[in-house]
Amino acid sequence: MSEQVNGLPPSTACVPAGHGPTTWFDGNVYTVKVSAETTGGSLSVLESSILPGSGPPLHVHTGEDEAFYVLSGQLEFQVGDERFTGRAGDFVFVPRGTPHRFENAGTHVAHTIFVYTPGGFEQFFLEVGEPAVPGAPVPKWGPAEFERATAAAARFGWEGPGTEQEAGR
Repeated sequence: MSEQVNGLPPSTACVPAGHGPTTWFDGNVYTVKVSAETTGGSLSVLESSILPGSGPPLHVHTGEDEAFYVLSGQLEFQVGDERFTGRAGDFVFVPRGTPHRFENAGTHVAHTIFVYTPGGFEQFFLEVGEPAVPGAPVPKWGPAEFERATAAAARFGWEGPGTEQEAGR
C-alpha cells in the first residue's frame, strides 16, 4: 500500500492525451496531468509548451524539487552557476533551494514535462494562469500580470524578482 503524504491518500490516475486543466501562463501553455491531490501530495506533473523567447526569470523553489524532461525543441537552462542547452530527450533535475531559469532561445515551441516533488506547485499555475481557449492566440503578460503572479508566487514558496524590470524583461 502506498504511503500518505501530507495526510492525503494517493489514487490511480490515467490522464489521456489532450486532457487535464490547461492554462495560459505568461505566453506559454501548461496542462496539469497529475496533481498533488491525486498523488496524495507526493508529486505533480505538468505538460508545457514554451514559446520562443519565453521562460521564467532566475528563481528558487523553497518547498519542492523540480525536474524537466524535454520532449521537443530546446531550452537554455541556468541551474546554479551551470549553463547548458536541454534538447529533446534530456532530463534536468533542480533540487529545491537552487536558483534556476530556462528560456526557449530557439525558433520552435519547446514541449516539456515538469515534475514537482512534493506536489502542490501546480496550484500556482492554475491560480495565476488563465484558462486556455482552443483556437485563440496565447497572450503574453505585461507588467501588471507579472507583478500579480510574483505576489501570488510567494505563497507557493517561489522566490524571484517582483517586477519585470527586476527580471530584466
